[in-house]
Amino acid sequence: MFWHMSGFSAASAVETILDKENFTLEELLDEDEIIQECKAHNGRLVSFLRERAQVKQLIRYIMEEAPEDASKQFSFKLPFVACEIFTCEVDIILKTLVEDEELMDLLFSYLDPERPHSTLLAGYFSKVFVCLLLRKTTPLMNYIQAHQDIITKLVDLIGITSIMEVLIRLIGVDEHIYASCADSMQWFEDMNVLEMIVDKFSSSDCPGVHANAAETLCTIARYASAGLASKTSSPSFISKLFRHALEDSRPKSVLVNSLSVCISLLDPRRLTSGMYYMYNRQTSQGSGITANPETVEGILESLGELLKLLDLSSEDRVLLTSYGKLQPPLGKHRLKIIEFISVLVAVSSEVAEKELIRLSALKHILELFFEYPYNNFLHHHVEQIVISCLESKNCQLVEHLLSECNLIGKILESERNSTLTVDATKPTICAEGKSPPRIGNIGYVTRLANKIVQLGNSNREIQTFLQENGDWVDWQTNVLLKRNAVENVFHWVCGRPSTLQDRTRDSDDDDYQDRDYDVAALANNLSQAFQYGNYTNDVTSEDVFFDDKSAEVVVSSLPLEDDQETSGSHFTKSDWSAFEDERIVNEHSTDNGGPDNVVEDLEDDTAMSELPESSPTSDGNNVPSQVPKDLTEIESTGSHNLIANSANISDDEAQCSIIPNDEAVVSSDTCKTDGVGSTDSTLASESAEVGEKNEDLEK
Repeated sequence: MFWHMSGFSAASAVETILDKENFTLEELLDEDEIIQECKAHNGRLVSFLRERAQVKQLIRYIMEEAPEDASKQFSFKLPFVACEIFTCEVDIILKTLVEDEELMDLLFSYLDPERPHSTLLAGYFSKVFVCLLLRKTTPLMNYIQAHQDIITKLVDLIGITSIMEVLIRLIGVDEHIYASCADSMQWFEDMNVLEMIVDKFSSSDCPGVHANAAETLCTIARYASAGLASKTSSPSFISKLFRHALEDSRPKSVLVNSLSVCISLLDPRRLTSGMYYMYNRQTSQGSGITANPETVEGILESLGELLKLLDLSSEDRVLLTSYGKLQPPLGKHRLKIIEFISVLVAVSSEVAEKELIRLSALKHILELFFEYPYNNFLHHHVEQIVISCLESKNCQLVEHLLSECNLIGKILESERNSTLTVDATKPTICAEGKSPPRIGNIGYVTRLANKIVQLGNSNREIQTFLQENGDWVDWQTNVLLKRNAVENVFHWVCGRPSTLQDRTRDSDDDDYQDRDYDVAALANNLSQAFQYGNYTNDVTSEDVFFDDKSAEVVVSSLPLEDDQETSGSHFTKSDWSAFEDERIVNEHSTDNGGPDNVVEDLEDDTAMSELPESSPTSDGNNVPSQVPKDLTEIESTGSHNLIANSANISDDEAQCSIIPNDEAVVSSDTCKTDGVGSTDSTLASESAEVGEKNEDLEK
């Protein structure tokens, strides 16, 4: 490296320590440059750190808790630096570790139940483990296969997120493991690791343990091998999962997280939790869910018991809110049940649809939609359920939703009574002494009504049902259509962002790639814009450079083509006329033999030195009211220096007109100079000096 060459830099502090006769590992770890030197494969440093005694001491720093009276250096810095040395992935250091079984025993002794397990050291252990898993896969897997109690210890510590990540990577979510040692991974499928994880729902009351166990099972369902994934889809596994979830003595976190696992089994592409472990896996989300029939069958066995938890009569909790009170609040577990039903309906399983009709699940869920008018999480899931039912090919399900569930009647009733009820028997009650506020689900009601109308155009059964309901026809004509017209942002005269004109395009899409324009030409125009000072950046023309790639980044944020008329352009036509003026002057001076001959046309060009008060063009843009009289102040405008000192005309002596077209230019024919021109010898001499200066600039 350049900084290691003698004569160019001083010796590093690490080299200074290594030059000592007696130095300790702590001295090296306390030096700030040790990580950089280790990554640079400093030969003397690596030779020292590869020694068995040093590797053993590094492991102790990672896994042993520091005494309470220890300094911050010993408690925080030394464990951190020791972990970073391993993650530098120096092969000879990792080789010393994995080839010594005693050192491996020392490393994995961190998982012993009698040891303290702080989250800090757990993170260091996780980083070292993953490094070994990626760089020394075969030796590590052979060691774990010989010590299978490691899996049990990892499951016992699954409540620590760093340990959960180790377990997820070890089970085989990472494709690298299967590619490197597929044979040694077969024994994972023969173990009862899934049952061990599910048992954490019954053996622990900690919500963190339940959440991490569910996240592990969800990740296995999405990304693990076919053998493990098939086990999670088996009816016996699902039955055991629901058995833990429906126990009355268990906390609600067990039910919530168990349903997250069921949602992942029904739709593996659906991301249900906050942490997702892709590990180079490509996933996609969309419609067209196809679930395993055995999975659906196993879920339907416990569906009746699950729906009983939606009953509100058995709970007497009260939650005070700004608009009144909830008695009882909906609760996270009921919300999770409704989300689970929305996924189950989207599977389009005829068996599941018949069971939902038999249990009147949709009717109960619709009642909750209107009983909790301010819970938008609930409204979102119910909207998905209704849409899935209406789009279903099962006519019996559509008829059940419209007739028995009385969807249309509930929509009309909410429109007639659009304020919060004061009925004490309802779950959501208005505060005493306050005027009832407007219910908060009218937006979702409107969306559902519009969806029903849309589907009625293609579904004769829905259309017939709507036409037979006179109240619906009146409401659609007198209320819904007018509301849609008011809420149509495209008709708002106040102006809306141009991106609203294409709602199907994602905000992160590179929409400039779909446009037909010359990136190089736009880059040149942007470069001229910087040169003329249209942007307030403190850069000169020599500092501005645009290539095609960098221009695309800037151009993507500018309105182009049709957007210019609707949202306005960053450059007015008068700005572009300045660029055109420069081009005209350059061409004119070139045609007359160079800058020295510009005096002949000075009589016409002097009119450009001043402009009258702002003159509106045809597109409404105003020309700047005044151009600086002494154009020598603009040092970076190139050819404008040719007429720098010729602008000594007052406002009443010079008049200009702007031609209002796409490329506005200054018309010199309408400018009057009244004697100011080539007859002034002083002006001619000054112009000659300007020409000489311009030649120097061009050179």
